[in-house]
Amino acid sequence: MSDCRRRRRTRARMSGRQLLLLQAALAGGVITALVIKEFPGIVRELRIFRMTGGPGANRRYP
Repeated sequence: MSDCRRRRRTRARMSGRQLLLLQAALAGGVITALVIKEFPGIVRELRIFRMTGGPGANRRYP
């Protein structure tokens, strides 16, 4: 019986590599969700930046 219990415990454990992959997948999912959520605002800011002339417009807009 103790042999059977020992096998179940080893199957339930997660290796360090599996844990790192899980954390990387979770972090990637969160970052992807944030980029998708903020994408319209980023596009709007880029349009405003282009309309004002970009980095070379320092003389026109002090």
